[in-house]
Amino acid sequence: MPPARFEVLEDGTIAVEQSEEKQAPGLAWRDEPRGLSLYHGNCLELLDAIAAKYPEGRFDCIFADPPYFLSNGGITCHAGKRVKVDKGKWDKPRGADETHNFNLEWLRRCQRVLKPNGAIWVTGTLHVIFSVGYALQQLGFRILNDITWEKPNPPPNLGCRCFTHSTETVLWAAKNELSKHSFNYALMRRLNRGKQMKTVWTMPAPYRAEKSFGKHPTQKPIALIERCLLASTNEGDLVLDPFLGSGTTAIACLHAKRRCVGIELDAAHLELAKQRVVAEVEATRDLFTSGKIMKSPSQGEASLANSLRAVRQPEKP
Repeated sequence: MPPARFEVLEDGTIAVEQSEEKQAPGLAWRDEPRGLSLYHGNCLELLDAIAAKYPEGRFDCIFADPPYFLSNGGITCHAGKRVKVDKGKWDKPRGADETHNFNLEWLRRCQRVLKPNGAIWVTGTLHVIFSVGYALQQLGFRILNDITWEKPNPPPNLGCRCFTHSTETVLWAAKNELSKHSFNYALMRRLNRGKQMKTVWTMPAPYRAEKSFGKHPTQKPIALIERCLLASTNEGDLVLDPFLGSGTTAIACLHAKRRCVGIELDAAHLELAKQRVVAEVEATRDLFTSGKIMKSPSQGEASLANSLRAVRQPEKP
């Protein structure tokens, strides 16, 4: 069956031309005042539709946590127990060539929907990050930094045949060599107690409260995405997450007063994301209506950044 063609309508829904499709991808949930929209569908198809509607680019920033393709049936440790590495069919290894082709295709589409001065963040482990980095170079992105996310309490290495895996890489890249990307240097320095922020970020895994509605096998901590957004975007900017998962990017955008479009293919994960985001909207309502700052472990740097806006002092380079 040939692939369906999609069109983004004015109301945010997505029309599908192919009548044989059982269900057209479309808008699953929206909070218009806060600029949050969650879509259910294949990100490759939806990004083609967005690029057709907005040929000059639509998004100021993209945060992507794509499949790592590491579910090879091996053994790892989770909650003190030996478990198989099986995150789902979507994470099964595809072979080097197919994995790289996939990375090229979704990154090519992301580049099309970025505004001229937009930038992208992509997470990954050794299983996929080298392919992602090469694909970024092939497509003409300008890689700005490779962030090392250090996990202070990683799962132990049960095989004892190599070092314990305790980091993930986050690549930050501008759309192309001509892009004048945003970097809130002064804010990052203030958040780092007056010192230049380095590329090694030590942060724990998601807090238990971040998994209160259910668990996603590759869920990232809100603090990690918050820092990326605070560094590279401004209030009101529009952020895309093409692999929304459990909705963490949407929550980070809510905390940082950014708008967000999230796309998720898996219906169960989308429902989890929707529940989390709806609950967070209710919990943070005062943040937008009365100017109060919600004090929560999951909103640390965004809350601090809001407070620092009133204390803008000149910084020495």
